Amino acid sequence: MDAKFMELAIKEAKKALKRDEVPIGAVIVSGGKVIAKGHNLTESKKIATRHAEMIAIEKASRRLKSWRLDGAEIYVTLEPCAMCAGAIVNARIKKVYFGAYEKKSGCAESKYPVLTDAGLNHSAEFVGGVEEERCSALIKNYFAAKRKEAKKISEIQP
Repeated sequence: MDAKFMELAIKEAKKALKRDEVPIGAVIVSGGKVIAKGHNLTESKKIATRHAEMIAIEKASRRLKSWRLDGAEIYVTLEPCAMCAGAIVNARIKKVYFGAYEKKSGCAESKYPVLTDAGLNHSAEFVGGVEEERCSALIKNYFAAKRKEAKKISEIQP
C-alpha cells in the first residue's frame, strides 16, 4: 500500500465535490504507476454507472487495450458498491484499498462480500479504512451541506 495513491484518490474525490457530485475518487495502479483516475460524475452525466471506480476501470482498460487488469490495484475513497465491486472482480483487479466504510451498501465487507465471494471466478483482496477519517469527512460534510441546503429551501417555500 502506497499512501500517495490514496492521496491521489482523495484529490479525485475533491474534483467531484467541485462539480457538486458525491465526493468519491479512484485511482488504478499497475506496476507501481498510475494508469487511470476517476471521480463520480453520476449527477452531471445523468448516468447511474458513472461512479469513480467504473470510470477509472474504463480508462485503465482503454490505456492497456484490455479489459483484464491482472495485477492492478485500485485505491478508492469509499468502500465499493455492488456494481463497482462486480466490475473490480470482472476486471480481475488484484487488490482494493478503500477509505471510508459504507455500512448500507459496501460490497467489500460491510453489506455483501462481493470482492471475496468464493462462488465467483475471481476475487480481489482488500484493505479498508485507509485514510478513513479524511475520506469519511469528505462524504459526511457533503451530505450535511446538502441537508442544510434542503432545509433552507423548505423553510422558504410555503
